[in-house]
Amino acid sequence: MSQQPPFISLSKLKPLQDAVAAAKLGLEKVAEHPTPTTPAPTGNVRFVICGVGHIGRRHATLVSRQAGAQLVALVDTRTELKTALEAEYGVPFFFSLDDYLAYGPAADVLTVATPNYLHAPQAIAGLQHGLHVVVEKPIALRTADAQAIVAAAEQAGRCAFGVMQNRYSPPAAWLKQVYEEGRLGQIYLVQINCFWNRDSRYYQHSNWKGSLAQDGGTLFTQFSHFVDLLYWVFGDITNITARFRDFNHQSVTEFEDSGLVTFDLVRGGSGTLQYSTAVWDRNLESSLTVVAEHGSLRIGGQYMDRVEYCHLRDYTLPELAPTNPANDYGSYQGSAANHVQVIENVVNTVQERCSATTNALEGLKVVELIERIYELKTS
Repeated sequence: MSQQPPFISLSKLKPLQDAVAAAKLGLEKVAEHPTPTTPAPTGNVRFVICGVGHIGRRHATLVSRQAGAQLVALVDTRTELKTALEAEYGVPFFFSLDDYLAYGPAADVLTVATPNYLHAPQAIAGLQHGLHVVVEKPIALRTADAQAIVAAAEQAGRCAFGVMQNRYSPPAAWLKQVYEEGRLGQIYLVQINCFWNRDSRYYQHSNWKGSLAQDGGTLFTQFSHFVDLLYWVFGDITNITARFRDFNHQSVTEFEDSGLVTFDLVRGGSGTLQYSTAVWDRNLESSLTVVAEHGSLRIGGQYMDRVEYCHLRDYTLPELAPTNPANDYGSYQGSAANHVQVIENVVNTVQERCSATTNALEGLKVVELIERIYELKTS
């Protein structure tokens, strides 16, 4: 392994002029310090899932089906789930993470799929217990808490993965490729639109969604994947301005349902992010449009699931693999169901066959970007 530069403390990474390089540096630093008493597992990578709501059950099901992975335990505070889920998955059920850590079967990876405000403390508890962690979005609700996860991973010599599954969508991977190949030239404008429906049907069965302290806000819970896509492809942003409105969520949330954000890209060019959960009855679109020196393109559909326009100099759009369908939660839908690739990468990384594609330092950057936008709220 080539000699790496010294690790840069997180306190010196703000503002980041090249956040991608910083993320790689953080990942390499963690990789330099494996825990010598706990080698990479040679058999199945054992998972415990903490939080068995919609997304936690998806993790549990996909882990159960994934080659090289094994589900060993489930954790949730809802006692009424125990009998059915133990029968369905054939693993023990614990009513708290503390109980599992004290009495549960051995595992290699803790997946945290609980309400947003619990992500950071539970991830840190798992890391301190010697487990790798997979943290659903957002990895935290404050930059300081995300930094604490990264620090705990470094201290434990363990990997912390953020779940940024939209990166595995074929249109997103294609956009990243054409950008890195320089086919776009100088970026002029980037426009992101996220117009979804999240009405009372979404909030009525939850005691934490809609709470400012526990949910965090629309950008954290609904649209952090698209903030991540902006950062992953185009890098850091600066000169942020924002306007926030609450059109029809006054009775169900403590925060805005819509926002208009403008910014400059640190690498050149400007952009806008328009988002809303006030769309009537069903999701409208998630789209990303780029106007650049060598052409223009647009990824669209409800979940950025197809290339709607591509006109680039000396370039023909190749046929892309189909995008996975959206996560279906009954009365509403979410982003594309690419968690299988996330779990596959976790297994391969823990088995030391590859590197993490979505490490916690990149998840930290998403939290920081959203926090910087929300700091512009006047009330």
